[in-house]
Amino acid sequence: MGKLTVLNSVTLDGVMQAPARPDEDRRDGFGYGGWARPYQDAVLAERMAQGMASGQTRGGGLLLGRRTYEDFYRVWPSRGGNPYTEVLTSTQKYVASSTLAEPLPWQNSTLLTGDVPQAVARLKEQHPDKDLMILGSGALIHSLLPHHLIDEFVLLIYPLVLGSGRRLFPAGTSVALRLTDAVTTTTGVLIATYRPAGPAAGAS
Repeated sequence: MGKLTVLNSVTLDGVMQAPARPDEDRRDGFGYGGWARPYQDAVLAERMAQGMASGQTRGGGLLLGRRTYEDFYRVWPSRGGNPYTEVLTSTQKYVASSTLAEPLPWQNSTLLTGDVPQAVARLKEQHPDKDLMILGSGALIHSLLPHHLIDEFVLLIYPLVLGSGRRLFPAGTSVALRLTDAVTTTTGVLIATYRPAGPAAGAS
């Protein structure tokens, strides 16, 4: 079965909402959009590029929720001079959505319909030699967590507490994680790789 990895930026209090731009996601009146930008450095850029290249090497694809897919499509296809646009365009993209319809506008995009956890489980079973990566897509991640379909979390943990915003792990989530790798950037961002280690202590 192929590996499914979540790659996301989070604050110390677990907020993942709108790290890149002020207008990225203003739901619930969120006013801190773009909070990750002051912490960019060469170490972070290199690790992100390595992660994207690794996913391409394994020949899998990206698994995205509807909001993240539409946001990426607005931004990346027309943006040049960066290492990500070509990779994102050429990579196979699987989109979980109950409102979008085929054909999707971005090339190499396939719509997943019906029960999302079941569709993702089928993808993993049908392509055991290919890995999948989730970027952003909080609602999609939340739908998969109870089904134990995520094999790895690569979290860019920023030295920042916001106190509000949508979080990677919603209230009620209970899972134990095992740290397998960690790198610290020059700006204090911890790039930590975790794998599930079973139920959290005390969970029934």
